[in-house]
Amino acid sequence: MKKLSRTLAYALPYWAAAVMNIISNLLTIFFSLFSFALLIPFLNLLFGINKLVTERPTLHFETHSILNFLNYYISQIIIHSGKIQALIFICLIILASFLFRNLGRFFAMYFIASVRTGAIRGIRNDVYTKMLVLPLSFYTKNKKGDLLSRITTDVQEVETSIMNYIEIIIRDPITIIAYLAFMISMSAKLTLFVLAVLPVTGIIIGLIGKSLRRRSTDVQQRFARLLAIIEESISGLRIIKGFNAISFFDSKFRAENLAYQKKQVKVYRRRDLSSPLSEFLSSLVIVVVLWFGGKMVLASHPEIQAADFITYIVVFSQIIPPAKSFTQGFYNIQKGLASAERIFEVIDAEEVIEEKPGALPIQHFEKEIRFEHVFFKYEKENILKDVNLIIPKGKMIALVGESGGGKSTIADLLPRFYDASRGRILLDGHDLRDYRINDLRKLMGIVSQESVLFNDTVFNNIAFGMSDVSYEDVERAAMIANAHNFILKMEKGYETNIGDRGVKLSGGQRQRISIARAVLANPDILILDEATSSLDTEAERLVQDALSKIMKGRTTLVIAHRLSTIQHADEIVVIQKGQIVERGTHQQLMTLAGVYKRLQQLQTFN
Repeated sequence: MKKLSRTLAYALPYWAAAVMNIISNLLTIFFSLFSFALLIPFLNLLFGINKLVTERPTLHFETHSILNFLNYYISQIIIHSGKIQALIFICLIILASFLFRNLGRFFAMYFIASVRTGAIRGIRNDVYTKMLVLPLSFYTKNKKGDLLSRITTDVQEVETSIMNYIEIIIRDPITIIAYLAFMISMSAKLTLFVLAVLPVTGIIIGLIGKSLRRRSTDVQQRFARLLAIIEESISGLRIIKGFNAISFFDSKFRAENLAYQKKQVKVYRRRDLSSPLSEFLSSLVIVVVLWFGGKMVLASHPEIQAADFITYIVVFSQIIPPAKSFTQGFYNIQKGLASAERIFEVIDAEEVIEEKPGALPIQHFEKEIRFEHVFFKYEKENILKDVNLIIPKGKMIALVGESGGGKSTIADLLPRFYDASRGRILLDGHDLRDYRINDLRKLMGIVSQESVLFNDTVFNNIAFGMSDVSYEDVERAAMIANAHNFILKMEKGYETNIGDRGVKLSGGQRQRISIARAVLANPDILILDEATSSLDTEAERLVQDALSKIMKGRTTLVIAHRLSTIQHADEIVVIQKGQIVERGTHQQLMTLAGVYKRLQQLQTFN
């Protein structure tokens, strides 16, 4: 119930439309009951069961008073114009009632549309926003396919299974209560008998609904696995083809798809059971009511008149559609709650990287960055151990060492992609955790080994994350990054779409676009994470030249694979198994003849 109320809370901003929907539904119910109420006096007077009423009764807002007044009014028509005119009158009134009833139904659907779609938009916005702010560690623990499933199919399932039935949750109980009130006013004894029989059907429906929710959760998890395989297949298609693994992945997908289908069939069968089951139970209740009510009509002293009983059965039959749709809605809501649970797991995921209340603003980097006894643990493994490091303003500091030693982790701690497990990192004398996260990240420009570009134009990729950027500014940044010339040779220049992840560009071109992006951001601190390690010799030369331009007079942290690119660094720090084992200039470390010199010799030998 908590998950349902939380899901429905997304509809609260649209309360005005929800109120109008309720009013429209009330009008629909009123005109429905009014048209049924006309049946009693019509049947009684048209066939001469009751005497014509000549004395005008007092009208009160009560069922019998209204029926007596209708008897009088129709009696007057029969007296003055005949039964045919009364029949025409009744038909016209019923037609008008159905017209207003359907107008009410249209406006009810008109207003509920904005409530339903608005609530889903709110859920989808919250999930996406949370996915953006969650720490990188969250994505190392969870498959991308599973997350895609939650923001797409799970949200869609909530719309289909819960939000589409949000009106039913409100409308149908009101409809049933109004019809029951009308039935009680006609025969309290018969209605009490009906109420005694109905709970049995509710218990049966409830038991099946609980089972449906459990199985729906299994189905969504299976689909998430399926989506994960698809995502992995598309991302790794080159490797799959290169290693002749097409058959392996095809078999893997088919097996998972078969398991998903089997789970899905079980859910559909249970859900589809709800409609025929509820219809049969409703028919059973009607038969029982016909038997019980028929005895009341045929008794020597009838407790209810034949015309009243016919109208009663007609009204009772009208309770069955809303009761049936409410039952169907109950099943669908149980199915949707399984998806809602998966959605809220993302929304409620812990934000490990949090901003302190009243965090300090920062506009510029003034003095130094200082690592003091920094440890970092990922799950149970220590990645960094007691790191002490100073990065002075305007200096170039290079991190070198074997893969997996912790170099990239040190770089990731600066923009707070992760936080240190122990120790602290000071920027101009304040702990990084004391600053506003957005301000801190604005100080830094990152160029990584893998150029992250988006399916957009060259211009928008360079100006990424910035507003009010002029064409001249982008062009100037591209010139510094040695990218201007090849951009101009493209079909539409800076307006050329570069495809998914920049697939239309070479590796060197993608990297120079990334550098141009960093140049335009004009960061105080530049982080280069093996920016040239995956390039060929010519591309590396162009990229290295671009990097040299952007690094002038700027504080730079370089993670280097090719040691030839960092020989002029102000300080080279050698990292091994999460610890600093050597530090100094290139010449000092070569004289030391330790780990750094061994790495140099290995690369020279290669």
